[in-house]
Amino acid sequence: MVRLDRVRDWGMLLLCNLIWGSQFVIYKVVQQQTGPVFAALLPITIATVLLTSVSLWTRRKSNAPNQLRLPTQHIWQFILIGIGGQVVAQLFTAWGVRYTLASNAALLTLTLPVATAFMAYLFLREHMTPVRWISFAVAIVGVVICSGFRWGGIDLTVGKYLLGNVMVFAAINASAFYNSYSKKLLRTYSPLDVLLYSYYVVVAVMLPLALATEPLSFLNLHHFKPTVWLGFILLAFFQYFLAMILFLSVLKRLDATQVGLSNYLIPFFGVLIAAIALRERLTRSMLLGGAFVLTGTLLVTVYDQRAKVSHET
Repeated sequence: MVRLDRVRDWGMLLLCNLIWGSQFVIYKVVQQQTGPVFAALLPITIATVLLTSVSLWTRRKSNAPNQLRLPTQHIWQFILIGIGGQVVAQLFTAWGVRYTLASNAALLTLTLPVATAFMAYLFLREHMTPVRWISFAVAIVGVVICSGFRWGGIDLTVGKYLLGNVMVFAAINASAFYNSYSKKLLRTYSPLDVLLYSYYVVVAVMLPLALATEPLSFLNLHHFKPTVWLGFILLAFFQYFLAMILFLSVLKRLDATQVGLSNYLIPFFGVLIAAIALRERLTRSMLLGGAFVLTGTLLVTVYDQRAKVSHET
């Protein structure tokens, strides 16, 4: 008989992936009246305020000090994951969907497990097997195919969605870097603290950047359409606040591998929402590219894992 707590956990993961799958469509909506920097900055700033409130409430409840003295080494590590992870991930996601389809961006999230394996090799010294190298190469080929790239003539400007896809792919790799490198800090800090401190870095970096490059976005706040404000609210409360809280709480009770497998729902929800909200259609190149990306992902998550277990036994 299925335990009710497991049903609850998987229900929460289902909700998280539904929220994450909707971000590509929402970013397209909010950028009707703002630039990509402001589109990422505003919701993550609101989420930072909400997370700060939760952190203070949690510390007060546990009688823990409201402020922690961070070692200099840890401060630099938070700056590293904040800029190289969160800033690149959020900014390039918002920027990338301006130049590609929301459904295309959703399909590219299938590369996340492959990118995570590569980042773990670079920063955590985890073994990079030949299968993982092959899967990474296959995933990159899938990204190019999704772009509608024409091999005849070798002209990078031919791929209609190449620029946007490359940006989204960079954002996915930044997320993979954040997930991998954060493990060093999770040995000392709670998941909530790691998330919150990295958000502080995002706001500190992106606020002056937005003021310098997109000042009109701040001046036009009162002119934003209700749909744009709704998009910002959805991103702030659901994407950057609620989904992360739910995800971290489930991560405490389930294996990381189990939780990671649920991320395959992101492209499914992303493509479905894009088809309903934006009337986007899957092209042959997108389907073929998605098949390559999925193949690379399965090589890492299924074949490579089975080979590892077989070797250990």
